[in-house]
Amino acid sequence: MNVVIIGAGIMGTTFATLAKELAPDLDITILERLDSAGAGNSSAFWNAGTGHEANCELNYTPVDGEAISIEKAFKIHAQFNVAKQFWAYLIEKGAIKDPKTFINQTKHCTIVSEFAIEELRLRFKEMSAHHFFEHMRYSENFDEIKSWIPYTMDERPRHEKMAATAIETGTDVNFGALTTQMAAYATQDLGVKFEYGTHVKRVHRSPTERWVIEAERKGKPVQYKADVLFVGAGGGAFPLLKKSHLPFRNRFTGFPVGGRFLRAPISEEQAEYYRAKTYGRAKVGAPPMSVPHLDLRLVDGKYYLLFGPFASFKPLLERGRSFVDYLKSIRAHDIPGLLNVALENFSLVKYLVSETFKGEQSMFEELDSFAPGLSKRFDWKSVQAGQRVQIIKDRGLQMGTEILVSRDKTYGTLLGASPGASVSPEVMLRCLEQLIPSIFSKEEARKKKHEIFPEDDLSTLISHPERYREIRDAANKLLGITQP
Repeated sequence: MNVVIIGAGIMGTTFATLAKELAPDLDITILERLDSAGAGNSSAFWNAGTGHEANCELNYTPVDGEAISIEKAFKIHAQFNVAKQFWAYLIEKGAIKDPKTFINQTKHCTIVSEFAIEELRLRFKEMSAHHFFEHMRYSENFDEIKSWIPYTMDERPRHEKMAATAIETGTDVNFGALTTQMAAYATQDLGVKFEYGTHVKRVHRSPTERWVIEAERKGKPVQYKADVLFVGAGGGAFPLLKKSHLPFRNRFTGFPVGGRFLRAPISEEQAEYYRAKTYGRAKVGAPPMSVPHLDLRLVDGKYYLLFGPFASFKPLLERGRSFVDYLKSIRAHDIPGLLNVALENFSLVKYLVSETFKGEQSMFEELDSFAPGLSKRFDWKSVQAGQRVQIIKDRGLQMGTEILVSRDKTYGTLLGASPGASVSPEVMLRCLEQLIPSIFSKEEARKKKHEIFPEDDLSTLISHPERYREIRDAANKLLGITQP
């Protein structure tokens, strides 16, 4: 079977690697617009690098009055533990030599001011009662919070009431480095072909029912054919879906959201002093990707602090592509949905526009509000983040990710954003199960799947504490994650 994948980011590369592990006979080619794998939104500074495990993100545990919903947090935590099994397998097999090249233990914390203390207390009570979060700690004590996340507290007045939670086994993940190493392994050991500098313009069905992929490389047209096509091209998946003529294409369009971070280089000693990712609360009307957080990052052996993100409205599908590309992706039937989102989410649109024109001074003021005095302690620079495209489905704005597979199981795509990269192995496993189910009819593939994923059933991880701890501890040992 001939499989073509569009996009060599974390999703496309994971899909290819996993597919070849399970079915070595597959002929897989990845087409990538950029010059290397993981160079788009997967690259180190185009995302926050948080290993999303629902440890610290308040938007994964929404509160309505006195009731808190933690089902989404359970799912994301379970998905991340499936992801860790895949990465641990790659390390055990020698595909990745050193886990510290892409994943490093970093405390995950949440901090709130006085008006949200009751909410955080409720969140802690509900979450810490479950085995996923049994090691979560909670405090309203100034000195204890300062010992967890000193940069947020060093210059904060002691009379200011704050509350925080902490989980020691969180992670900082360099998804770009992970993707690069997976791509090298997929090429050298599994026989996956990567075609870089290849910009796909259009996909359509041929009279023989195969997919025809029309692309451009170095200004010259090239064409590929596929029995199965998977589009994991981030925002670029939307225009290709529109050109596919698949029946469900009219239900979806994209709502682009950009972003910036403040970044500062720090020393190893300073990193050891902080060693955390600290999340706060999003502003009213702000998108989930705009939850403020102060992150320790380790990239190519160097340490950084990252603060943000500062959202912006940029009508671009991906960085490096033009506004014209976005316009070309819009059809007449998309306009009512875009207008509906603008009207129903006017506060969001207003917020994005105002954030777009925010200068560095205003960004520093927000940093100092989150961590008093920190803007003057380091040499901060504004850096552009990756471009996210949220899903508009049936004229309504939708957060998260969605797998779409054609009825004849020849076309699959992934739309949406967060938690995205963090759960890529679990999401790509489900995509494979839907798109190429014949793989799993073979005993060899089922054995291999169990070798890679000793436990991929989310409900088992959620409902069976001992099984979860067994799986978690085995993966953490290989990944270098220890419970203090």
